[in-house]
Amino acid sequence: MAPNLGSDLASQLPSKPQHGEVDVEAAAHDGAAGRVGYLARAQWLRAAVLGANDGLVSVASLMIGVGAVNGGARAMLVSGLAGLVAGACSMAIGEFVSVYAQYDIQVAHSERARACSDGGGSSSEEAEEGLPSPAQAAAASALAFAAGAALPLLSGGFLRHRAARVAAVCASSSLGLAGFGAAGAYLGGASPVRSGARVLLGGWLAMAVTFAVLKMFSLAFKTQVMSAA
Repeated sequence: MAPNLGSDLASQLPSKPQHGEVDVEAAAHDGAAGRVGYLARAQWLRAAVLGANDGLVSVASLMIGVGAVNGGARAMLVSGLAGLVAGACSMAIGEFVSVYAQYDIQVAHSERARACSDGGGSSSEEAEEGLPSPAQAAAASALAFAAGAALPLLSGGFLRHRAARVAAVCASSSLGLAGFGAAGAYLGGASPVRSGARVLLGGWLAMAVTFAVLKMFSLAFKTQVMSAA
């Protein structure tokens, strides 16, 4: 009896998905790529939120600490502006050095992979395409810090009365801390309420400690920083 060549050939050929069926491998690949892109964006956003939170706490604590020993509006404004510029530069330099170190490690890994693999140029090129940009990371970190620091600076730096300045800085910082904490928790998949409360309490503690230390320093040495205005 002659063999059925048509049935044998059909069994060896790869089957195509029929109408209404889903290509599981393609869908899984697309889903994995989508998850990777979402995670990358979430990490950038979370880093920006944390940078803004650092700027807010640093400048608010600095302004409140200066307000403990100086009643002038100009001193608080200048100290807040100095903290914004210095903190943004520090964050940018630190982020640039950190990301550039990661960049060097990934470049070295790609070169070793290209040397050890035969015909693996395409995979090495794909790896190099995903390398981070140190300049972009530094700029994003500096802008995030400056954005957070601008909140207490603009809210309390231009008020005349000392009590109003301190109250405005505390109020705006509290709202910003709660919002940044909730946003960071949402991007990280945690509870926004608990995270917001934790960040808020931490910011209050930092401002209270700064105010208390400088106030005790002023009382212990019986000194007060005088304003030029």
